[in-house]
Amino acid sequence: MELTSPSFDDGGRIPGRHALRGLGCLGQNVSPALHWKDAPEATKSFAVTMFDPDAPTGSGWWHWVLVNIPADATGLAEGARPGKAIATRTDFGMAGYGGPCPPVGAEPHRYVITVYALDVDSLPLDNLSSGAMAGFMINSHLLAKTSISGYFGR
Repeated sequence: MELTSPSFDDGGRIPGRHALRGLGCLGQNVSPALHWKDAPEATKSFAVTMFDPDAPTGSGWWHWVLVNIPADATGLAEGARPGKAIATRTDFGMAGYGGPCPPVGAEPHRYVITVYALDVDSLPLDNLSSGAMAGFMINSHLLAKTSISGYFGR
């Protein structure tokens, strides 16, 4: 599989409009656009995550977990959630996209966006499910995955 984003280059800076609006960050909290291709023929659904491995928590930070994306999808527009897709809870404590907002003065953090091709139509998750539970379910049904990374600092 291959993943690209018209919102930012892989390894590049994530634009401010995708940053969190809150906790001192002044972004628009709009999820980035994504395009993927070459998923396995057996794909029955997709999942998307955004994870910050540089967060000063000892365990990283889940910024976005979106599951049950239809198998015919080839991407997401900025701010989009297609069809019956479900956004699970992030480490901000609520469901949905939570943009980058690293501590002031820290080195820019890396945000890893991953698209997963899954062998099931849907995962038994809801908007209260944690990133760890979603990760477990995603990896239990994984056919293929692809990632890009972007950086954001303030």
